[in-house]
Amino acid sequence: MGSPTCFKFYRSLRSICTPLIVLVGFTLMLTYVFILYQPNVGPGMQQRMGWQSWTVISIPANKTSATPSQSHTDTTADKSVDWWNVTSPAEPVDSSTLPLDIWSPLLPHDTGLSEIALSRCVLEPAIGGDLCFPDSTPEEDAIKGKWVRVERDLNLEGGYISGYLNIYYRRTRRMDVKLITDIQLLGKDELPNESGNWEKAKTSIHAGLRGIPPMYLWYKLGKTAGEMTADDKANIITELDILYGEDVPWYGFEKLEPPTLHQGKRVEATWITYRRGVKVPPKAPPLHFSKSGKFKIMQVADLHFSVDQGFCKDASISPCEHSDNMTNTLIARVIDQEKPDLIVFTGDQLNGQGTSWDPKSVLAKFARAVTEKGVPWAVVFGNHDEDDGFKKEYQVALMKGLPYSLVERGPKDIHGVGNYVLKVMSADASKTHLLTLYFLDSGSYSKGVLDWFGFFRPTEYDWIKQDQIDWFLQQSASIDPIERPFSPDTGKDFGSIWNRQADGDQLTPNTKKLAKPNALMFFHIPLPETYSKPDRNPITGKTLDVGTSDLETPGNAKHNDGFFQKGVLQALESEHIAKRKVPEVKVIGNGHCHVTENCRRVNGVWFCFGGGGSYSGYGRVGFDRRFRIYDISDFGETIVTYKHTEKDEIVDKMTLSGTNAAPLW
Repeated sequence: MGSPTCFKFYRSLRSICTPLIVLVGFTLMLTYVFILYQPNVGPGMQQRMGWQSWTVISIPANKTSATPSQSHTDTTADKSVDWWNVTSPAEPVDSSTLPLDIWSPLLPHDTGLSEIALSRCVLEPAIGGDLCFPDSTPEEDAIKGKWVRVERDLNLEGGYISGYLNIYYRRTRRMDVKLITDIQLLGKDELPNESGNWEKAKTSIHAGLRGIPPMYLWYKLGKTAGEMTADDKANIITELDILYGEDVPWYGFEKLEPPTLHQGKRVEATWITYRRGVKVPPKAPPLHFSKSGKFKIMQVADLHFSVDQGFCKDASISPCEHSDNMTNTLIARVIDQEKPDLIVFTGDQLNGQGTSWDPKSVLAKFARAVTEKGVPWAVVFGNHDEDDGFKKEYQVALMKGLPYSLVERGPKDIHGVGNYVLKVMSADASKTHLLTLYFLDSGSYSKGVLDWFGFFRPTEYDWIKQDQIDWFLQQSASIDPIERPFSPDTGKDFGSIWNRQADGDQLTPNTKKLAKPNALMFFHIPLPETYSKPDRNPITGKTLDVGTSDLETPGNAKHNDGFFQKGVLQALESEHIAKRKVPEVKVIGNGHCHVTENCRRVNGVWFCFGGGGSYSGYGRVGFDRRFRIYDISDFGETIVTYKHTEKDEIVDKMTLSGTNAAPLW
């Protein structure tokens, strides 16, 4: 047994060493965990981090091998919601911020109307100002709201002698004022056929029209806003408008029967239209490929719609009446058969030339066949769309208020309206940009010259300007390259078990390249190069020009800022492939020339016409109306085109880009 002194020494040493050992050991453990320990991620994790470069093989959810039908079609067993299939609620609108004293029928007003009146004015109301407004007092303005003029003349088709006849209404947010729940048009001695608190506007809707018996607008006052339920408020009258012609009213509006003016074929019918509650147009879902890598575009060229129902031109079918409606019926039928993912209208939606004198009434119907099918759509403008004085900026604003519209105004600091880009994404969780769609405004007419009668008249077509070329090159340069061909991530997220992408236990990856996605471009008036000498297939020696192009004179502008050479051919899909300058834009789609519908390759770029698709535009007897289809597959790598005719024939099917296409070299 040791001495007490030694015992005390060892005990003190233990009291120091034990905590020291614990501290050193803990430090070593932290060093190992956070610094020295580097886990091997394994081939599975390596493949996940480079999913565009390698084909990923994994066990499906049912623990068995995936069949081709499971891995290459859209009918997957995955029941989770796709990113592009999520319906987001409409952005709430604070109606308290909307102006009450301005007529703007596209505003989503849920604020009701309190009074309606009509007023006839000798002067144009914008000039006459307050002289044409119905009588009012400051007290009435404070309670019922100020008078608002519907800026569309009920007597527009009645001639100059009839004067100007406009509807006025008051709108109020007060909770103690009764709101309008219904309206009717009745003859002089007629009364509303429903009970309730009905009021009659004092001025006849036929005021100023000779030989037409008077008719009056009656409106029904319901509960006050404070007394109404949510269902009641959803059915109050929230807006009034005027429609010209026999076709459909604006989206969300209804026609009030009968027409206020209708004199057979001499003048177009005039209608009061109204909206109940708020009708927010449904938005288009994000453009995306199918899970099997497909995306289809249907081009509709040169509708040439008018305020009237249209007259058939150069049609081989009989009878052929109400050509606008017949064209919409044809479009709807082709949509049912082709099932496109996007419709592109390539200009001259309006006929101009004096027949689309109220463009809003025409725009209400031009996309009806498409919106009723729920298909997203885009537009470029043609040379006739602004003929009748309706600015393109306002047309874009109206189009954006229609269902499933993808139309954009584009930058204001460059020529034209409607220069914009749409991107088509992959359906998998990566949302990879796989296809680019460029839309440009090719203008209308260049400056006219003085003719023999002393008026300035347009004599030449317009063209794409230098600032548009610069804009296009900037847009192209902003697009990031991807590894092509694309291999989708078929898992929903990191926690899902991935499906097999192809047959076999292991696949050798395809040859990959780093490049921008393929692109298509649409504008109305063709470039001069559209008519240049076509390329030849380097294998067969055949001329790469398919379709009809000799039934009319070339429709390009005489002047040119060099868009093809300075823009299209300079925007390459990749800068890293030596001596292989492949344009990013594979196809340029044009309208304008109704009986020209060929595809011609020039310097590696395909120029394709849509061919006239409307009975309302000029054509040629024996030349069927048609629509060009772009059937894009293999996640954007393969582009096939053909025409679908009014007789449901598929004409000139050919591969423009992809495995079976004519090589560039």
